[in-house]
This record gives sequence, C-alpha cells and structure tokens, in this order.
Amino acid sequence: MGEKVVAGHFDLSDRQLYRDKLRRCLTGLERLLAQKRFDRPRNLMGLEIELNLTGADGMPKMLNAQVLERIASRDFQTELAMFNLEVNIAPHRLGGRVFDRLAEELRTSLAYADRKAAEVDAGIVMIGILPTLDRDDLVSSNLSDVDRYTLLNDQIVAARGEDFALDIDGVEHLRCTSKSIAPEAACTSVQLHLQVTPARFADVWNAAQTVAAAQIAVGANSPFLFGRELWRESRPPLFQQSTDTRPPELQAQGVRPRTWFGERWISSAYDLFEENLRYFPALLPICDDEDPLEVLDQGGIPKLAELVLHNGTVYRWNRPVYDIADGVPHLRVENRVLPAGPTVIDVVANAAFYYGVVRALAEDARPVWTRMPFEAAAANFDAACKHGIDARFTWPKRGRGGTTEVDAVSLVRDELLPLAEAGLDAWGVEPVDRDLYLGVIEERCRRRVNGATWQAATFHQATEKGLSRQDALAATTRRYRELMQKGDPVHTWPVGLPEPVELS
Repeated sequence: MGEKVVAGHFDLSDRQLYRDKLRRCLTGLERLLAQKRFDRPRNLMGLEIELNLTGADGMPKMLNAQVLERIASRDFQTELAMFNLEVNIAPHRLGGRVFDRLAEELRTSLAYADRKAAEVDAGIVMIGILPTLDRDDLVSSNLSDVDRYTLLNDQIVAARGEDFALDIDGVEHLRCTSKSIAPEAACTSVQLHLQVTPARFADVWNAAQTVAAAQIAVGANSPFLFGRELWRESRPPLFQQSTDTRPPELQAQGVRPRTWFGERWISSAYDLFEENLRYFPALLPICDDEDPLEVLDQGGIPKLAELVLHNGTVYRWNRPVYDIADGVPHLRVENRVLPAGPTVIDVVANAAFYYGVVRALAEDARPVWTRMPFEAAAANFDAACKHGIDARFTWPKRGRGGTTEVDAVSLVRDELLPLAEAGLDAWGVEPVDRDLYLGVIEERCRRRVNGATWQAATFHQATEKGLSRQDALAATTRRYRELMQKGDPVHTWPVGLPEPVELS
C-alpha cells in the first residue's frame, strides 16, 4: 500500500467518517475526470518484483530487515513477511531498446541485493511460491515489523472473525487453517504498471483482463505449497483464501472476495473505484486532513488519500491506480497476475508479451471483450491457474460470431504473439528487442515448458531417485536458484538435479 500507517484502534465514528471521506474522494475523482485534469500520454511503464530470502539449504530466512539495512537503497522495500523483499524499477518510456535496458537494470539490482544478502548467509530467490515454505514459517510472528502489516492483519482477522480456511484441490489436495493473513506472504509476484489516459483506461483494463489467462498459462511458476503439489499457479487461490474476510455464510450469500478477478467489463476507471466503495468495507479507516472537494474548488489537485488507501486493500488482478507525479494526476493499470521469476530474461519476456498484447487488443476495431462474456475471461483465468501451459480457453471465433474452445499454446502462438509483435511495433520498440523477448514466449510454447513444469518435473525425478518429499523440494529449490543465477531462460533448463560428482 505504501502508506505510512500508524498502528491504532478504530471506533464506529472512524468508519463513518472514512466512508464519508471516500464518497467525497470519489466525487473528486469524477470531477477530475470530467475536467480532463489528467496527465497527457507518455507511454510510461513500471515494474515491481517481490522476492524471497533463503539460506544455502533452500529454506526461507527471516532476515529482510538485516538485508534491507545492508542494501540501503530506496529501490528495495519490505514486503509482508520477514523472508520477503520487493524491488522497484524506475518508470521507463516504452520504445527503443527498453526491454534490454530493463533486463540490465534488473540483473544489476538483483546481483547487488544477493551480494548484500550473502553477508547474513542468505540469498535471493525469484519464484512464485517458495517450495520449502512450511506452515510454521507463515505465522503472524514472522510478519515484517511494519505497523501497516500488523494493522492490516488485525483488521482482516477481526472482519473474518474466525480462522482462515485454505482448501486448494489440485494435483494433490491441501486443507489447513491459519490464524493470520501470513500465508498471503507466500505469494511473490511481478507487478507491471502502465500509465494510461482516462480515455484509454477502460480499453486497456478490459484488454488486460482478457489476456490474464494467457499470461498465467505461459508464466506459471507456483506449483507447490506446504509440501503439496497443487495448481500450476497456486498464488491466486492462496491469495484469495488467505485474505478472505468472508466467513462461509457470507460466501454463500455471494459477497465478493477482496481478492477478485471482477465480474464485468468496464467503460471508465471510475467504475472500478466506485465498485470498491459499493462492495468492500474499509479495513483501514484512516482519514487524511485534506478535503478533496475544497482542494479542487481552489484549483488544486487532491491526493484522494482515503480512496488510494482503500484501493490498496482490494486485491484485483488488474488494479486501477490513481497517483500524482510532479503535481499532475495520472491513472495506471497495475497488472498483478504474474508470479516472480524464474530469471530476469523470463520476467522481461513476460513484460514484453503483456505490453505488446494489451496495446494491440486495446486498439482493435472489434475488441475481444465485445465478443466474449466476462464470465468466460474469469473461467479462462481459473483454468490457466489450475493447468498452466496445458490449459484450454474459451475464445472468440475468428471472423464470425460466437466462441470456441482453444488450447493455451495454440492461442498464444497463433493469435496473441502476432498481436504482441504488432503492439510492440506500435510502442516503437526496436525489432531486435521485440524478437528476442517474444521469442522466449514462443519457445516456452513450442516446448510446453514454464517455471511450474520445470519445478514439478525436477521434484518428481528427485523423489523417483529416492529423496524424501521435503529433501526433494529443498533440492529442487537449490537447483532452481543455481539456474536462476546463471540466467538462461527457463525453457532451456535441464530437468532434474545434477549428478553428484564421484571423488576419486
């Protein structure tokens, strides 16, 4: 959320005041949109990656405060649990050799962080869910020592009123409970930001929703949790269940979960912020002194602090963002679909695919979302999370009405990659950058390999050779980190553990 939140308690008047302020913020946003006060198009993108800390044994290390102290850079921040960090890359203008520059910055930042982590016998692992995490690692005492995390945990626990139930039925079935939101910290993701004008926001958000399933299919990297093999991308069900403020009775009534794909196509950014107010009670009813409407009346730009804070407690996979830079407000689409990793080139390839496809789909004369029910996009997303690169999707038929079923690999290779190529051309990305990074996605499809398939295949090979489940997960994690550091894209990784060297 990025808010400087001070831990405290809220009473009934706080919540009523916050709700009133939220309504004033929403009215302020509506006026800003009507007055066209937003930034002009600047083709800006940004990137955040959540990371894990492990020891040489592949087990999580609860040392983020010590590591951050050594890194001493504003580019790195705490995340929810003590084994998490986040790296933020400064905004880049889409065009030219932007993806090569992005890759070089990421390699430099991650190598530096890894060197600093080594000073406390830890290392960086960029992966969707760390396979070696145990239930005992994901408890409230391991949350980062930051007021906003403590307060958020307390408020979500209070809203739910009982233990969180985790129930994910995949290759294997996981059932357990948690007394805190700490299991959410297992989910480490890549967040892709794209600054857009209000006029283009709805088309870009709708496009991002339609392509979310394809992003997961080619980028899945989270097949294990608590020693069980679950979905190919287990972050979405885990994130939803570990932040779910609804007891079973409210779920049965159709109350929306706070981690949410959504339920309709939109026509304005306003739609999403308005839904946030309509459906989701405040978790952190902290009021700013600013009166947004007074600021607008005086010709100023309001921070809309309550709206921004509330938006940060609704976990959409494509989230709207209101922000101010250099005194000018702007809107961004924050794409939160992808897991972290496996390598820098994989992360940048995923980004190139996303930015290219979204541009092309958003500018299509017959947009996909006008030819496909929203329910199909949501079902596609679930199918991709469950089955990864082997998923099958509902997609509009070419050239005529109706939808058909298509496998993810065929859809990406035959339809979405050509669109991504056209989209990157429209951004002005150099062909050499475009071809290198989209080529990574094409090879994953050709070989039907992504991070999740590699992890699962390597784990199974290890158990077949006699390793216990826990030893196999630890060995898979160590091998993953070794190959991640080498930096070759995941579709080239050899499956399995290296043979032990015989000493003569």
